[in-house]
Amino acid sequence: MNRRRFVQTALAGAAAAIIAPSSRQRSGVQARPLDQPADPWRQAQAILARIKPPVFPSRDFDITRSGGVGDGVKDCAEAFRLAIAACARSGGGTVVVPAGVYITGPIHLKSNVNLHIAKGATVKFSTDPKAYLPLVFSRFEGMELMNYSPLIYAFEQENIAITGEGTLDGQADCEHWWPWKGRKDCGWKPGNPEQSQARKRLSELVAAGSPVAERTFGAGAYLRPQFVQPYRCKNVLIEGVTLTNSPMWHIHPVLCSNVTVRKLKVVSDGPNTDGCDPESCKDVLIKDCYFGTGDDCIAIKAGRNNDGRRVNTPSENIVVQGCEMRRGHGGITIGSEISAGVHNVFGESCKMDSPNLNQALRFKNNAERGGMLENFFFRNIEVGQVADATIVADFNYEEGDKGAFTPILRNVLVSNLKSARSAHALDIQGLAKAPITDVRLENCVFDNVGAPNIVKNVKALQLRNVRINGKLVTEAPPG
Repeated sequence: MNRRRFVQTALAGAAAAIIAPSSRQRSGVQARPLDQPADPWRQAQAILARIKPPVFPSRDFDITRSGGVGDGVKDCAEAFRLAIAACARSGGGTVVVPAGVYITGPIHLKSNVNLHIAKGATVKFSTDPKAYLPLVFSRFEGMELMNYSPLIYAFEQENIAITGEGTLDGQADCEHWWPWKGRKDCGWKPGNPEQSQARKRLSELVAAGSPVAERTFGAGAYLRPQFVQPYRCKNVLIEGVTLTNSPMWHIHPVLCSNVTVRKLKVVSDGPNTDGCDPESCKDVLIKDCYFGTGDDCIAIKAGRNNDGRRVNTPSENIVVQGCEMRRGHGGITIGSEISAGVHNVFGESCKMDSPNLNQALRFKNNAERGGMLENFFFRNIEVGQVADATIVADFNYEEGDKGAFTPILRNVLVSNLKSARSAHALDIQGLAKAPITDVRLENCVFDNVGAPNIVKNVKALQLRNVRINGKLVTEAPPG
């Protein structure tokens, strides 16, 4: 079957699903028609044509003129606040952080401000949780709440950027922030503070539909803030800088549109230190970034459980190009917080290679999340080695089939992927009442595979010119 015929078949299957939706699909997120052209990568070009980084007036505001001192000692939080406020009042421009080491608390960006971390500059963020008060409107693992401010935060702003060749250092380690995860291998001991009770309480508030204003956490809750979080923002650029040692996720745009993330270096081995997690965002480009993380390198999200269904904003039209993944859980991951759905994701020309990288391409969903995941296209992916399976789709993740909502994954095409070493080539597992549908691999090579494929509850899995350990494979075992 050629590519045109495959897409047409996928479209027909999708239409049938829309005409006769499952009786278990109660998420409030309706199936939408697939509008992929015969060559879906034309749609990727249309997405890229819409994504335009913001442009800023030629006005510079040097932080040292606002009282900042790069001696690694002075608290420069007020200097950052003053420089950003002056830049915004003037109609926009660039706040320049010159070479040196600057200590600060949270930085809140405003519209039309480019925060530029120059080569030789390092911004180190306070490890004192009190510095991140008062509480701000945020998300924790896909659930809305009032929590500690992210280290760099913007709320309902337009035309904002973080650029430069310098370093942003969250200073999280096994003495600060990371022990709140409750991991014994990172400084935590029984009886020490950790997040589990607050996380449980937040989940209960979400399930009960409590107003976000009443979900107040912060001091005493031990829910870690993200590093960079633009929330409900338009026209966002994050480019060039190195980010390291985040308390939690590094780059976390939420409910944003027109987002460009490129040429970043993200390095951290702490718990849940994902690299870049766009959540409920539209028109996003992630390009030429390096990830060595303690969790997923890229994880595309869309809200968790009732909050995802309430806000009801999917992530869609996301392009990943030329990225390198050297450590983490999944290279490009969809989920697990995806209750509002993820649509139209394109990944190409990425390199994933490390015994400390678990999977290359990964989908996480279950009957408690119930998100609709559709239209995923990957090509020219080079995998040196991964510790687990190269391609994973898992509906048994966490709660598995214990839920009232139908997880959906359909219309996945992977072409020209080469994997040199993995435990499995494929580990694709739907549920008996919610099978994964329309997955195609073409022109893919999997060498040095240690164990057979795992394929359960999958319909319309097609393999065309796929070789595993040198052998041409035309079909996967039935699930």
